Formats: sequence, structure tokens, C-alpha cells
Amino acid sequence: MTEEVQRHSVHTLVFRSLKRTHDMFLNSQGSLPPVDELAEKIKRGIKSRDSYSLVLDKVKQSKSVRSISSEMKQDRTFDSDGNADIQEQTETSVVPYNSGGAVAVQQNTTITSIIPRKAPAMPKPKWHAPWKLYRVISGHLGWVRCVTVEPGNEWFATGSADRVIKVWELATGKLKVSLTGHISSVRGLAVSPRHPYLFSCGEDRQVKCWDLEYNKVIRHYHGHLSAVYSLALHPTIDVLITAGRDATARVWDMRTKANVHTLTGHTNTIASVISQAAEPQVITGSHDCTIRLWDLAAGKSIATLTNHKKSIRAVTFHPTLYMFASASPDNIKQWKCPEGVFIQNLSGHNAIVNCLAINPEGVLVSGADNGTLHCWDWRTGYNFQRLQAPVQPGSMDSESGIFSMTFDQSGSRLITTEADKTIKIYKEDDTATEESHPIHWRPEILKRRKY
Repeated sequence: MTEEVQRHSVHTLVFRSLKRTHDMFLNSQGSLPPVDELAEKIKRGIKSRDSYSLVLDKVKQSKSVRSISSEMKQDRTFDSDGNADIQEQTETSVVPYNSGGAVAVQQNTTITSIIPRKAPAMPKPKWHAPWKLYRVISGHLGWVRCVTVEPGNEWFATGSADRVIKVWELATGKLKVSLTGHISSVRGLAVSPRHPYLFSCGEDRQVKCWDLEYNKVIRHYHGHLSAVYSLALHPTIDVLITAGRDATARVWDMRTKANVHTLTGHTNTIASVISQAAEPQVITGSHDCTIRLWDLAAGKSIATLTNHKKSIRAVTFHPTLYMFASASPDNIKQWKCPEGVFIQNLSGHNAIVNCLAINPEGVLVSGADNGTLHCWDWRTGYNFQRLQAPVQPGSMDSESGIFSMTFDQSGSRLITTEADKTIKIYKEDDTATEESHPIHWRPEILKRRKY
């Protein structure tokens, strides 16, 4: 006779199973699994080697030094007068005995004593004459955002938020011509050294090529998805590079208007793009705090420089040296081409630096959002002059920002474009001498590096 199996609902069976499992593991559920001694030993060894490998090497060295010195003490023999036999000791000692009382360093031993190094001295800066404002040009009806000087050094062009490009005589400051066509603020200008062309870009996403013989637009370059903030011409190839808020730099064939490359990689607005004949042929500075060096032939990034901690608004090449500079609110940095090796920081311009310009004499000028101009000696990074640009009468002090600047072709005139709707031209003070404006050079105070 078979026993009838009692039937339970699934719910009851599941709860029974849970109760059995709970009862089985109740005693040991609070305790940890047993420690594997071998695994712990390996883990400790790896951690100590990773964190303290340099210290451990030093410990080994000091132990070996101690053992050598203890051996020397044991082997020391005394002469009849009770003095130590020094000759034998000096042959094996780390720091040999010197009868004059001074410590001598033995070069042929593996362990050498640490000698305090002489503190590095800052090289003396070259004297530069201070710069002074000598001309203010007004004519634009909005912020003047960009400037370029033509290769013949006879005139310069400025672009403004009033959507007009104005061409001015450099010698007299008189207006030659006004070019209208942009439907938003003009943000970048460049004059071709080999063609009678002026290139412009703006916040209307347009890149235009103007024929200066007819003062008319002859080409448009379409492709940017947002405002175009900067443009550069390649010095030897008929190529135009533009960059802007869509985080891309675009390489255009000047003649056919074809988009040859789109340089992608930045993650935020590209504020500045520059070009040179040598490698890297294109450099961009962006609000994503990085500088990128580009291979123009391949259309790819060669290197990304991440030293800046804040957005980079300006990059510029040195006219004679194979170097470039970049500006950010944290620092102005100097770099060496072609790899982008960091050279030095120029600290002290504590503002949002919008623009940089360098002349062949080695004067670097930085202009900021608060209207301050700082002049630096390129080689030493010495800040030899600080200027505050005066605002146009009737403007508020808050309208003293400097948006762009450039030296003329001779390097003797500095042209700045500003938020008070004016263009200011600076020149070196002819009356200044090294006696009247001495270098306040204090080599004992070295600039502390900030990491």
C-alpha cells in the first residue's frame, strides 16, 4: 500500500527551501572566508614594490654602506702610538679621510656622497624699450574682434561685431574701404601673401574669400556647423584652415573650395588655429584645455598637449625660432616644435588672456579680457612691462577687453582691437634707455614651478 504524497503549493515549497537554507548557513554567515596566506604575501609584495620601490633601493644601498663601514671598523689596525692606520682605511672608504679636514668625494667608488647643488640662476633678460600708446582709431560700431596686417605693411584690416570689415592705412590710420557681406560678427581675418585675397570668417558660419582688386566676395567655403572663430593661411600651399565652435578644424583648397580634411578630436570650441610650413603644419588651441598638433598630409592629430588646466584662447608661432606659445587664464606656456616639448611658463597675467603676439626681437605681448597688456622677454620669461589700455571716452571701464592683436611686418608697431570699439596702435618709446627704465632683475628669487 503506497503512501499518498501530501501536495503543497509552490509558494509553501519555496518558503520551506528558504528556511532550510537559512538554518544551514545561519551559524557561519557572519564569519569571513579563511585567509589565503600565500595570496596575501604576493599582494603585499606587489603593493610595496609598486609604491616604495625607490625607497627600498635606497634602504638596500644604506644597508650595504653600513656593512662596509662595519667591516672597516673590524679590519682597522692600530699603530704603536694608538692611532688608527688610516692608509688602509682610505682605500676602501666611501668618503676617504683627508688630512686637511675637508671632505673629499671619491669618484671611482660606486656610491658617491650627495653634494648640495648650486641653485639654478635665472639668466639676465635682454633689455627691451617699453611700449606706449600713440594712436587710437575709432570707426567700428561694435566690438572689434580681429585684425590682420597685409604683407606689404601698407594697410591692415579689422573685423567687428558690427558685421563690417574695415581696411585702414597703417601710416596714417585713415579708413580706406569698408567691406560688408557678413550677417553676424566677423571673428577671423587673413591676407594671402601670394594672391590679392582677403579671407574672413564669422559667427554666421560663413568663410568668405574677398578679391581686393574688386572688393567683392568671389568664393564661399561651406561646411562648418556653427560659428567660425579662427582662420589661418598656409604659407606655402594654397590651403586655408578654419576652426570654430563645432570643435573641428577644416582644411580647404583655396581655389576649388573643396573640404580637403576635417580635423576632428577636440571636444569643445576651437578658439585659435595657426599654420606654418614646417611640421607641425597646423596647431589648434581649444576650450577643452588641450593643444593639438596636426599632420596636414594625413589629416590626423600627431600630439595632444594637456599641460594647461584652463581653456586655451590663443596660440601663436615665434617668427624666427622653431617654437610657439599658448595662452590660458592659468599660464602662458612656451613650446618647442615639432613634438611640442614644454619649455617654460610665463606666470603673472592673472586674467582671461584672449590674444598673443610675438615680434622678431623676442617681445611677447599678451592681451586680456580686463584690458591689460603684459610684455615679456621671450627667452627668460621676464615680464618687463604691464599696461592698462585706456577706454574710449564715454565707454564704461568694463569695456576695456582686448580681443586680438598683431605686430606689423616690421615688428615695431603693435595693433590691438578692443571692446570699446576702437583700434589702438602702440610703438616702442624712443626716449627710453636702460638707465631710465632699468630691468628689475632679481636672480636670487626664482620663479616657483606650479604643478
